Amino acid sequence: MGSLARYVGVRLLLVIPMVLILLSLVFLLMRVAPGDPVSSALGGRLSAEELAERRAAAGFDAPVWKQYFEYLGQVVQLDFGRTITDNRAVSEIVVDNGGATLTLTLGAVLVALLVGLPLGLWSGRRRDKLDDVGIRVFGIVTFAAPVFFVGLLFQLFFGKNLGWFPTSGQASPRIQASIPEKTHILLIDALLAGDMSAFRDALHHLVLPAVTLGLLVVGVLIRLVRVNIIQTLQSDYVEAARARGISEGRVVRKHAFRNALVPVITVMGLQMASLLGGAVLTEQTFNWPGIGNELVGYLNDRDYTAVQGIITMFALIVVGVSLLIDIINALVDPRIRY
Repeated sequence: MGSLARYVGVRLLLVIPMVLILLSLVFLLMRVAPGDPVSSALGGRLSAEELAERRAAAGFDAPVWKQYFEYLGQVVQLDFGRTITDNRAVSEIVVDNGGATLTLTLGAVLVALLVGLPLGLWSGRRRDKLDDVGIRVFGIVTFAAPVFFVGLLFQLFFGKNLGWFPTSGQASPRIQASIPEKTHILLIDALLAGDMSAFRDALHHLVLPAVTLGLLVVGVLIRLVRVNIIQTLQSDYVEAARARGISEGRVVRKHAFRNALVPVITVMGLQMASLLGGAVLTEQTFNWPGIGNELVGYLNDRDYTAVQGIITMFALIVVGVSLLIDIINALVDPRIRY
C-alpha cells in the first residue's frame, strides 16, 4: 500500500504541469490566433460602440497575460465562461448535452470491447490462418476508415435501404418530449419514468452511432489482444500449465486471456481522446444532440469563447481518465508501482 500511495501521489503531482500545458495551448490557440473573439463572432451585426462594450464586458480589452491568468482562475473554479453568440454558460451546455455524449461514448466503448476482445482472442489463437488474416484486415479497415464515412454508409445501408435503425436523433421527437429530464441521460430518464417503450426507442436510436464510433477503436483492440495472446501462449508458465494436462481452452481463458487484458485497460484510457474526437463527427453525422454537435455549431458561428470552454472541458476529461487508468493499472499490476 505504501508503494501504491507513492505512485498515486507522483501521478497527482504530474497532473498539474500536464493540465497547465493543455490549458495554455487551448488559450493560445483559441484566444490569440483568431484575433478578437467578439469581433469574429459578432462583427457586422453590432456597431463599433456595441462591439467595444461587449469586449470590455468580456475582458477582451485587457492585456493577453491578464486574460490568461483570469482564464486559469475561472477553470480552477470550474467556470468555463459564457458564449458570445447566445450568452449561455458553457457549464450549462455541458449539463444539457453531456448526457447524450456520455451515452454515445459508453455505447461505443461497449461495442469496441464486445467486438475487439473476442476477435483479438480468436485471431491470436489462429495465428497465420486464413481467419486470422481476415480479422487483421478487418481491424486495419475499421482503424483507417473515416468515422463520418462509416456513419454515412451505415445510414444508407441499415437506415435508408433496410430500414432497421433510425438515422437521426437520440430518440423519436414525440417520445423524447414526453420524458422529464432528471439526469439528462435519456436512457436513465426513461427508466426513472417507467416508460419502457421510450427506453427501447432510445436504444434503437443508439445502435448505429455507437457502432460507428466503436469501430474507431476496434482495430486497435484486435491488434493489441492478438499480440499479447501470442506472446502469452509462448510463455513458460503457459507451457507448464499445458504440461500438467490442463486443456487448451482453459489455458487460454484462465491464463493467456487474463494477462492479455492488462494493457487493454491502458489502451482504452488512451483512446478516450480518440472517442471524444470521433464523437464530434459521429454526432454531426447522426444529428446526435451531444456536446460535439454544439461545438460544431459554435465553430460555424466563430464563437471562440464557447469553443475554448468546450475544448478545455474535453482536455480535463482526458487528463482525469488518464489518471484513473494509471491508478487502476497500479492496482491490477503491482510491477507498475516500482
